[in-house]
Amino acid sequence: MSDDTTPWRLPRGNEIETQSPQGIDTSVAHPARMYDYYLDGKNNFAVDRAAADRILDAAPEARLVVQAGRQFLRRAVRFAAERGMTQFLDIGTGLPTEGSVHEVAQAIRPETRVAYVDNDPVVLAHARALMPGDPRGRVTYTQADAREPDKVIGAADVGEVVDFDQPVVVVLAMLLHFIRDEEDPAGIVARLREAMAPGSMLIVSHVTYRSEELKHLAEEVYERTNSPVVPRTREEIAALLDGFDLVDPGLVRIPLWRPEPDAPLLSEEDLDNIVVFGAVGIRT
Repeated sequence: MSDDTTPWRLPRGNEIETQSPQGIDTSVAHPARMYDYYLDGKNNFAVDRAAADRILDAAPEARLVVQAGRQFLRRAVRFAAERGMTQFLDIGTGLPTEGSVHEVAQAIRPETRVAYVDNDPVVLAHARALMPGDPRGRVTYTQADAREPDKVIGAADVGEVVDFDQPVVVVLAMLLHFIRDEEDPAGIVARLREAMAPGSMLIVSHVTYRSEELKHLAEEVYERTNSPVVPRTREEIAALLDGFDLVDPGLVRIPLWRPEPDAPLLSEEDLDNIVVFGAVGIRT
């Protein structure tokens, strides 16, 4: 792995594209915008595309991985809504895409309330503009960092829509691999679990890796963004879910988690390329 951890920055002359009205530095690659680029979105900049293209050059299936992640999230949210859940806390929201949490849940239960949380004000600005929600429910947006779970739980906008005395669905989709071991991801999940009433649900998806070479490449590329990535093994991911009873089929590659009846069958090689594990757990 390269020792050069200089942040991904745009060359001079691209300032117009990256100018942010909020005064946020958008000349450094950001994982949320890279994610948007993987999904063929438009909310990304040249620096994000340059960083993402390094991943795509080595692993062209990365776009399919991200798409599979969105599909898993929609299935998991639908599962929760169909079982009566009407309040969701989505931490690490990311840039808006079709089939966001409130869209899926409110299509089943219009009265659903969703609190979106992200630490990037640019992400939240996009979310407020593009995700109004069903007027019969409620959607709020809060700037907070998952690394400070007490601030997330105690945020005023979160408290307006989430009653922690009642079952809530906490969504940690493609988030925990951006929290380093020394930042105590297990402790963060445990603190969230403590705040969740019995019967609450946790939706998790987390990046793993299929080779040490690609693991090191991902670490190198994301080290130069504002959110370094930590791919983990299935066993390491499972250890983060202590205190939750996982619904069938447990912690699996995300295409295998309750696939749609018409979903294409994947070969073993295809599954190996989907380097994300996912699960839904119930707070006991």
